[in-house]
Amino acid sequence: MNQEQLTNGTLSVESFTDLILDSIQDIKGKKIVKLDLRKLDDTPTDFFIICEGESNTQVKSIAQNVRKRVKEETGMLPAHMEGLDAGVWVLVDFFNVVVHVFHPEKRAFYDLENLWSDAAFTEYDSL
Repeated sequence: MNQEQLTNGTLSVESFTDLILDSIQDIKGKKIVKLDLRKLDDTPTDFFIICEGESNTQVKSIAQNVRKRVKEETGMLPAHMEGLDAGVWVLVDFFNVVVHVFHPEKRAFYDLENLWSDAAFTEYDSL
């Protein structure tokens, strides 16, 4: 599978976001939320998935696991990935879905949930 399959409907966005959420939970990501931006005007993507790790190592591991599992299970690679070196905010961009993995202090500083407060929110339990 590839990005085209996600955009043309052969891979549902729900299945794709579920895979990402499961990948985050594999590495014990905390405070996971999914923001559905599809009903808003002028958004950079359809979904943000935001979570945090308790250390730089965990932040990096979560992002790397998302990339690894998506590649293994769908054949897709992110269009862009940044922040792995520092491990305080790693962005994994799959065009339709952008994953933000934060260290708690950076998440509080950027406060994406508040910036996009008019999006539909779904919160997930930390395992």
